[in-house]
Amino acid sequence: MRLLTWNVQWCRGIDGVVDPARIAREARRLADPDVLCLQEVSVGFISLPGSHGENQVDALRAALPGYQVFYAAAVDVPRADGARQRFGNVIASRLAVGRVLRHALPWPPATVPSMPRAALETVIEAPFGPLRVLTTHLEYYSSGHRAAQIERLRELHCDTNGETVAEEDEGPYRPFAHPQSAIVCGDFNLPPQDPLRARFLEAFVGGAPKFVDAWEALHPGAPHPHTFRVHERKEGQSPYCCDYVFVTEDLAPRLRTVSVDGENRASDHQPVLVEFA
Repeated sequence: MRLLTWNVQWCRGIDGVVDPARIAREARRLADPDVLCLQEVSVGFISLPGSHGENQVDALRAALPGYQVFYAAAVDVPRADGARQRFGNVIASRLAVGRVLRHALPWPPATVPSMPRAALETVIEAPFGPLRVLTTHLEYYSSGHRAAQIERLRELHCDTNGETVAEEDEGPYRPFAHPQSAIVCGDFNLPPQDPLRARFLEAFVGGAPKFVDAWEALHPGAPHPHTFRVHERKEGQSPYCCDYVFVTEDLAPRLRTVSVDGENRASDHQPVLVEFA
């Protein structure tokens, strides 16, 4: 199974062009992924540079035949003309998908700019069994927000509902597989040395399988490749890694490759590819 995660900056490349179809083409060219996780996908926003208010979810769906495409809009606000503007995360899968969940992450008061954040969860029927795939995009400006969001992601992992009650099993009560094996990926907006990354990888008191960093598992001791500010940055800024793939420890032996495409210019972030056996 191949998974690609990518913050696509509302499908805006380093050239300033907004082009959802290009994102789909690049993803297929780079990896032909079974599962594609995208952050910063826009619907209706005309105020974003280069955007004309296009529905990028529909455009991605049209450009990805054979994939099921799911969307979680963390931001959902009105536009002056009455239309809705949405901003969030996408998971596209050509593997069978079971239950889909959309989780709001904490958004406490802050004295810096912030926006609502969400995690999109799908249960994917991988060739080696069902697993949960979550993609998210944590707050950029506030470390306090990121700390609260990390804790909520840990809670969601521990709160896995096995759906073992069988008194009612029709309609929306129908049970589906909801395994503890999981992949959590996306833009965490924190560098590898940030204590919050270490916090996310800590063991769970209740015995749920802990997470490992896919890059570290395959490249112990090697620095994470840069995924942000590689081709575009302001004076005084430096590139760093903030895009990760975390897997539960039971999936770590299945990791075969993890790589970052450092040359890609279709976004201000670099895509991260992980392959499982």
